[in-house]
Formats: sequence, C-alpha cells, structure tokens
Amino acid sequence: TTVKATREATKEELVSLCLSRLDRMLLHGTTTVEGKSGYGLNFEDEIKQLEALQEADGLHPVDVISTFMGAHEIPPEYKTRKNAYIDLLIDKILPEVKKNNLAEFFDVFCEEGVYSIEETRKLVRAAKEAGFKIKIHADEFSPLGGAQLAAEEGASSADHLINITDEGIQKLAQSQTAAILLPAVSFFLMLEKRAPVRKLIEKETIVALATDFNPGSSMTESMLFVLQLAVFTLKMSVEEAINAATANAAFALARH
Repeated sequence: TTVKATREATKEELVSLCLSRLDRMLLHGTTTVEGKSGYGLNFEDEIKQLEALQEADGLHPVDVISTFMGAHEIPPEYKTRKNAYIDLLIDKILPEVKKNNLAEFFDVFCEEGVYSIEETRKLVRAAKEAGFKIKIHADEFSPLGGAQLAAEEGASSADHLINITDEGIQKLAQSQTAAILLPAVSFFLMLEKRAPVRKLIEKETIVALATDFNPGSSMTESMLFVLQLAVFTLKMSVEEAINAATANAAFALARH
C-alpha cells in the first residue's frame, strides 16, 4: 500500500520523488502546487513527509505550499480506536507541525467511514486554534454535508464535491470558501457522476480546478489535461476553466 511504502521510504527518497514530479508539473505549466501529507498516518511519517515537501520547495523553482493531512484516513493500527488517533493528531502532531512551520494548511477527509461531520469539526477547530488555514475533502462519495461545514468554518476550500447538495452549493456561494473540482478523479475512477459545476457557477461560487495528483485516484501531473476534462466532461467554457485553474486556484491557496 501507499502508506506502507511511505513509511518505509527515507526522507531523501521522498525528496527525490517529489523533485522528479515537480519537474514534470513544471513542463505542463504549473508554477505553484499544493503538496499534502497523509500517507504516513503516524507522528514520525507525517512529519517526514512535510519535511520532504519543505526541502523540495527549497530546491525547485515550483513553489510548494504544504498541507498537513494526517486526517486523510484511519491508520490500520487505529482502526478500532479512531478517537485515540484524533487525540494524537490534535495533541501531538498538530503542535509539532506548527512549531516547526511545516504546513500552512490543515485538511481532513470528511466522508462516511472516515471522519464524520462532528469529528471533522473537532479537528478543524483544533487546527484553526493552532493557526492553520483550513481545507476539507467534502462530499466526494456521499452527501455528508462537508461543503456546508467548510463554509461554516471559514475554510479556504472544499475539495471534490461530486455529491454536494443544493444546500451545500448555497452555503459555498454565500461564503469565501472556494469549491475545488477534481475532474481527473472521476475520469480515473470511471465515475459517471461529476461535480455539478454549472450549478456552482450559476450561484457565483468561487470554482477552482486541480489535479488531485495521487497514486490511488488521479494519476496525472498535467493541469492541461485537467483543463481538457473540465471543458469536455464538466462542460465548462474555456474561459471558465482557465480562470478556475489560475486566479481561483490561487485564491484557494491564499495567493491572491
């Protein structure tokens, strides 16, 4: 698994992998990228990933903005003790990340079988109190209400949104929380359902685009490919897609 491979890798190996991927992203036109942890799922390996991102940022012309996402999954050793892992995130890992300035953002996967609305709220509020900007993986596979929570908590973005509800769209439209759409995920997972971009745009939501490059559900480093998918599968206009991939994406990363 990716978690096992990440735990076994040295920081130097992670930096090397990161640099080669940044090279390819730059070839596709990307100049700023958000990098997330989330495949370590313990103190040592979450810190290791963030240190690798920080080191790669200093070695490469592409700007790397780091997000701590220890709440990406429940680690195998905590499957029956989720609350203990949440406590570890809040009490030990979050303070260490902040103390060493290893990440600007905090992200959590709010989804059935992962982190509930209440668990996500608890994590998000702890991260906000520690001084992190917030992102939430929201309403990807089920309409759990992650988009509403993101808007209520003043998150910088709500990501995925394949199963966002009309209420969620309304809440985002009334907020400064960007809706980050990831059409390559629907493509690689061969999902028929896609984020309702026309509804989001009609309500004047801040819509952004990203690759969601990861080994499990989006195996592309190309924002040009994402732009093509946005136009052909989400039915965005070329102008809407370019704006979403540039100005609005920068807004979602507080680079505006």
